[in-house]
Amino acid sequence: MEFAIVDIETTGGAPSGGGITEIAVLIHDGEQIVREFQTLINPQQGIPSYITGLTGIDNSMVRDAPTFPEIAEELWDLLENRIFVAHSVNFDFGFIREAFLRTGRELNAQKLCTVRLSRKVFPGLGSYSLGRLCESQKIPILARHRAMGDARATALLFDRMIKERQDVILGSLKKNSGEAFLPPNFPLSKFRQIPESCGVYYMLNSKGKVIYVGKALNIRERFKGHFSGQVLPQLKQHLKAEVVDLQWQLTGSELMALLLETLEIKRLWPPYNSALKMPKTLWGLFHYQDGSGYHRFQIAKVTKNLRPLETFFSSEEANQFLKQGIETYQLCQKLSGLRKVICEVVQDQSCLGACKSAELPVDYNERVEEFVRVIRESKKDLMLALPGRETEEKAYCYFEAGMFSRYAFLKEEEWPEPEKLEPVIKVPETFYLLRQFIHQLEANQIRVFSVS
Repeated sequence: MEFAIVDIETTGGAPSGGGITEIAVLIHDGEQIVREFQTLINPQQGIPSYITGLTGIDNSMVRDAPTFPEIAEELWDLLENRIFVAHSVNFDFGFIREAFLRTGRELNAQKLCTVRLSRKVFPGLGSYSLGRLCESQKIPILARHRAMGDARATALLFDRMIKERQDVILGSLKKNSGEAFLPPNFPLSKFRQIPESCGVYYMLNSKGKVIYVGKALNIRERFKGHFSGQVLPQLKQHLKAEVVDLQWQLTGSELMALLLETLEIKRLWPPYNSALKMPKTLWGLFHYQDGSGYHRFQIAKVTKNLRPLETFFSSEEANQFLKQGIETYQLCQKLSGLRKVICEVVQDQSCLGACKSAELPVDYNERVEEFVRVIRESKKDLMLALPGRETEEKAYCYFEAGMFSRYAFLKEEEWPEPEKLEPVIKVPETFYLLRQFIHQLEANQIRVFSVS
């Protein structure tokens, strides 16, 4: 068992937008450090002055340094099949994992956090920052806020912990791996391969039959969640007894995952998925103009004599959809049928005064009409451009009359023709997924083709 003790310096921010400016890796074999690696990295973006003040690393120092893709192969060899150790591990791991994703590789590794380990091995300290922790343990940091200086200090700290309290290290490894939650016939090696990415997953039994299909923003955490906690205990026991394998499709976005999950449940009818059923009663969003000239909304049950602007499975779903529209287009809850008193009474600052005639109908109605236009547009033939499974890729989804009918993951700059996408069986429930997400998309993610 070997450990890769890692420290990085960055341009700041989140992994999706920030860059790595320096990295250091120390390989520990459980007894001692056996290998070292360090380099400055050109982040291909500017380094903020406050970061330079903290680390001493400026733009001139990294101008001629290698980029991450240039050191990716060597770094991959260092990290692959080793336990990733860092102080506040999710920060370092998140940046490195994101950088590898941009090169087309996905880093999946067991992680250990020396902050969490230190709380167990050295309880009762006022602070568990690396500086204060090393000071309390008389561990020198020769170059604070530089990758190798902090990595060496973390390595000395980890070495002390593994030699004094190996039980804590091994216990944390078992807990973090998910081993304690795994079904008895599900291999730990397979669990470690599960991506921490968005997608659809398939649980299989010993005969290779799919018994459950799900979607998740983080497939590994969702799979782990099926076998921990108290949610749906009966389902948990059934799955735990039968599942022996897991397969998955990465999707790049929650909407794409929901669409594929819906199709796959309809295609496979897994025994432990609840059936997708259309409700007997539909609710509608109705749109009309009142005597004062203001456009209004009303939610009511759908009948054969009334044609709504939009339909829903439940009144709760209709209310949620309308509230989202009210927030997006700054409409009035009273004129939308969700409130009986004028908004001033409840101090609703989002209303611009239409319910007390302080805003002219022509101004208010302009925003209502934009909301209505988007709803009606969602019923035309349209294509969505969603995030892909990797940086240069997009997921293109085509909808006919609001129903999902084609898709493909493509690395293209221009919108593809619909015929280039893979056709799928139309499932009515995908119409409701489109309606749920369309207001969350930017205008440049939607291309309207024709009226259905």
